[in-house]
Amino acid sequence: MATGIAVSISLVTATSAWSQPVPGSLDAHWNEGASDCKATPQAPLQVHAYEPQTFILRQSPCASFEANFLYLLIGSDKALLIDTGAIADPKEMPLAKTILELLPDKDHKKLPLLVAHTHRHLDHRAGDPQFASLPSVQIVPIDLEGVRAFYGFTDWPNGIAHLDLGGRTVDVIPTPGHNATHVAFYDNRTAILFSGDFLMAGRLLIDDAAAYRESALRVADFLKTRPLTHILGGHVELNAAGHPYRFGSHYHPNEHRLELAREDLAALPAAFESFNGFYARHPNYILTNPIRNLIALAIIAVAVLIFIVWGVRRLLRRRRRQHG
Repeated sequence: MATGIAVSISLVTATSAWSQPVPGSLDAHWNEGASDCKATPQAPLQVHAYEPQTFILRQSPCASFEANFLYLLIGSDKALLIDTGAIADPKEMPLAKTILELLPDKDHKKLPLLVAHTHRHLDHRAGDPQFASLPSVQIVPIDLEGVRAFYGFTDWPNGIAHLDLGGRTVDVIPTPGHNATHVAFYDNRTAILFSGDFLMAGRLLIDDAAAYRESALRVADFLKTRPLTHILGGHVELNAAGHPYRFGSHYHPNEHRLELAREDLAALPAAFESFNGFYARHPNYILTNPIRNLIALAIIAVAVLIFIVWGVRRLLRRRRRQHG
């Protein structure tokens, strides 16, 4: 484990006494991109202060169709950056520069920073190289063994790890299902669950349905006795009516709100119980298995091709008989 970051792990125990969450604001119009990005220049990165020690950053849909949401949590001893987004080039996406500007000073230098990820998919870690050579910055490994070792998980995916930022504790909850390395972060200061691609207003891409459902139950159980103000995911892929934008779209007009609620989490296990393995739409998210969908489309395409070939051969035989 890297030095300088306090990490502990324990089993979840119920408690009835929790401090009141620090209030914040989600009153922001997130960058929606444009139908013609070249004709509509815009800043690559949007910064919104939820409260003085919690920042939400949105990568412009014009910079990347992934349009990631990133989160910076500041404690008295160190800060935590959750995900680094889809773009590596600092000229295209000045992420590290922006984060350093947001970090307060301590002892005449910038507050130490821990760079963590909700999971290992490239669109959540492409910006890591911008931080690699900076002083007082640690980056959590992206492979499963590295994740387990850094946080101290000995019985993955059971147990909860804790990050001590100094006067601010962030709980790390294993949430595999979308990806084997996926974790969610619960901030005890704001009572926000930073859920990555596990739960968001978009397509919940399923790699392992059984693990995904168990993760939903695990998170719901963890939050049973805890306050929850918002669930903030890694993307928004739906419009306000709940319809998905075209995959790869750089334009998100009339976008669905970023935040989801406890009710959305509570409905997730039941959604998996009724999931047909391919596609299921719910009010604020869509369950889909892209691999199975591709296989199904491939089978249909092959079946159609066989039918066409059979039809053409039958037609040719009929014509030969007619001209014979």
